[in-house]
Amino acid sequence: MNKAKVKSNSSWLVKIGESFTRVSEKYMPDPSIFAVMLTITAFIISIVVTKVSPIQSLDNWYKGFWTLLSFAMQMSLVVIVGGVVADTPIIKSIINKIASIPKNGRQAAFVITLITILISFLQFGLSAVMGALLARNTTYSLKKRGVEVEYRLLSACSYIGYMTWCVGLSSSVGLTIATPGHFLEKEIGIIPMSVFMFNPMNIFLTISFVVVVPLIAYFLHPKDEGVQEIPEYALEALEAADSKVSEEEKTENKTFGEFLNNSKVVCMIIGLFGMSYVVRYFYLKGINLDLNIINTLFLFGGLLLHGTISKFVNSFSKSTSSAAGIIFQFPLYAGIMGIISYSGLGALIAEAIAKISTPFTFYFWTFIIASVLNFFTPSGGGQWAVQGPITIESAKIINGSVLKASLAVAYGNSWTNMAQPFWALAVLGVTGLKAKDIMGYSAALMLSSGFLFAIALLFFPV
Repeated sequence: MNKAKVKSNSSWLVKIGESFTRVSEKYMPDPSIFAVMLTITAFIISIVVTKVSPIQSLDNWYKGFWTLLSFAMQMSLVVIVGGVVADTPIIKSIINKIASIPKNGRQAAFVITLITILISFLQFGLSAVMGALLARNTTYSLKKRGVEVEYRLLSACSYIGYMTWCVGLSSSVGLTIATPGHFLEKEIGIIPMSVFMFNPMNIFLTISFVVVVPLIAYFLHPKDEGVQEIPEYALEALEAADSKVSEEEKTENKTFGEFLNNSKVVCMIIGLFGMSYVVRYFYLKGINLDLNIINTLFLFGGLLLHGTISKFVNSFSKSTSSAAGIIFQFPLYAGIMGIISYSGLGALIAEAIAKISTPFTFYFWTFIIASVLNFFTPSGGGQWAVQGPITIESAKIINGSVLKASLAVAYGNSWTNMAQPFWALAVLGVTGLKAKDIMGYSAALMLSSGFLFAIALLFFPV
């Protein structure tokens, strides 16, 4: 493929996105390094600004370090059970049917983006895996029909759910502040998911995502002469995944233990047992969702869809690696929260933010701060632990809306997900691509969608 020719067919958005890729490849370390750097930075600043002693700051760090264990487990399960459900036969069958619909690359980009966005409103972990499977299978289907597609773009489209999930049912911020006992309950109380989701600002952004973003993806797809070759390592991954289908169907019951592992009856009993509580919950509380009931729904739904304990456990094991970053980094974020909160540094930062903001611009600047901070704390829950207390304090100082401030943090955390690869591991694992292959297009999608967030935050009430 002639590289100059490809370059001449690239839009200005793609060129900007590819510059993001080059910078991230060269300078961006593992996100865990940022968590360590933020810990050291917060430690030093708290000593210099608040005049606490190093020993006191160390004590503040440890005082916060283990305070988010239950939250970390909840967020880990959100990621894991989404992947488990996406790995079920019925979901894979649906994906194969959808993959046969597009007739060209632009249609494929539109369909994959639209489906991924809609799924992200339900569960962001599910959207990443289903979107990636859809990108892979659609590319495979079109390739067999002799149609050239830009696999890098389609894979980036499957990552779009991590930008749009903030408005939906699995929003980390939304579910956290709707869960009884959350760490900011004394400051803001419980804010139901129905209030978080169904307000004018969030509804506008939800509709905008569905209508505008798929069209952006449609027009980002290059013409045939601008399509790049699929990397050989990705082709090998596609072929390997395709050949495993029949092998995974085979099970043997040589012992009584294996019989129980592969028993559909045992799996159905525990699956229905858990789902019976989900039904009871919705009957008693309606759609008053929180992290626990969402995880319960997907956990036991995944059991029923897999059909046997053995298949479920194997799928669960594969998905667990996606949560490794959360498990390691959340205690570090909790420690940072401890340093900031117990030293009084958080209150000082909140006052400074309030001084440079007006009631009109506060939410937009909160969004921008969250967007930048997301490069360092890419987990929505982890970022809320660090930024949430400061943002809520700032909102109270200017007599602003804590709901709109919370939404601004959620939006910022989601927007810049598209410019860094922390959450892309699930997508890359399925598609066989590398981060450098998709980050250019995903950053282009991010940049071309930013105006939607700005309009929502500046001109819509909650």
